Amino acid sequence: MTARLVITAAAVAAIALPSAYLALGGGEYRPSGVADPCKTRAWRNPDGAAQIAQQIASSALDGAACELGVSREELSLALASSEGRARFARARRLDDGAIERAVRHGLARTVDDAEKAGGIGGAQAFVLRGIANNLPVEELLSLIRDGRSLLA
Repeated sequence: MTARLVITAAAVAAIALPSAYLALGGGEYRPSGVADPCKTRAWRNPDGAAQIAQQIASSALDGAACELGVSREELSLALASSEGRARFARARRLDDGAIERAVRHGLARTVDDAEKAGGIGGAQAFVLRGIANNLPVEELLSLIRDGRSLLA
């Protein structure tokens, strides 16, 4: 009798679990879409320079990707190495100047957004604008890639 009960319970579970999974939408898988880099993301007011730098780097990639008409993910992969950037530039028929302008534009947009949201003060914004406008693009890309603090 006990063996029969165990087999019946196992059979019910074998039918009920997949049925519940399908009823709750488990039969359809759709990967989440890529976020629009041209849409300004809300500033989160993170704590500490490292978290601010990380948010600025992400937002700067958004701004640069928007400027170039690509996703942040595609640009992030392209900027991971000089070879990747060269492949990206060839595929998109871009010169280094276009990529440099896009990176600088992205960082400037980020600084403006962070300042408007109260995430950084005027002095920090001034310093970051100076960095965005004057630092060699290789160093800017290194800061963005590594997520190092721009404010440290």
